[in-house]
Amino acid sequence: MTGEPAADLVYVLDDDEQLCLSLAWLLESVHIRTEWFTDADAFLDAFDPDRPACLVLDVRMPGIGGFHVQELLNAQGAALPIVFVSAHGDIPMSVRALQAGAVDFLEKPYDPQRLLDILQNALREAGERYARRTEQRSLRERITHLSPREREILRQVVEGVPSKVIARQLGISLKTVDAHRARIREKTDADTLGALIGDMMRCGLRPEEV
Repeated sequence: MTGEPAADLVYVLDDDEQLCLSLAWLLESVHIRTEWFTDADAFLDAFDPDRPACLVLDVRMPGIGGFHVQELLNAQGAALPIVFVSAHGDIPMSVRALQAGAVDFLEKPYDPQRLLDILQNALREAGERYARRTEQRSLRERITHLSPREREILRQVVEGVPSKVIARQLGISLKTVDAHRARIREKTDADTLGALIGDMMRCGLRPEEV
């Protein structure tokens, strides 16, 4: 995807203040901005979901642990690539993190250059996720202009149902279905219904969400 905003912020959440400071120094030495926290509540209060960034997250912390933080972020639909770090990591732990959407899992102590490489990739992913999320919001807004009948027809078109079948199922004429299709294109500012469906697929917008 082209034109995505550059992501240049890394959040660091680790209860080890010295690790936070050293990681912030490392990242800022290559011109990557950091905001670090030793407390999960403070991070969650400061976290801006509308800002493309990634997160370096420790697994074990007093209070809210890393996996709980990941669950909270996932629950709010945050498009935030997460890199887990742990001094006590094991395979089940890393599998759990990755299955829940983390982009990587590193054991402490980690190689600084490897971490930098991982975070550069995570920042690129953050920019792409942010662009997709922005496009999805725009697409949802366009679809809100559709009437209930137009939404129903769009859902069926996305599912590949032919216009003749749609007309028969809804008890309307084929001409009426074609008129609804034309209004869907107009209201969503789409050149064609195929282009609109392509936008929906690219944004991950499913028919049942219309």
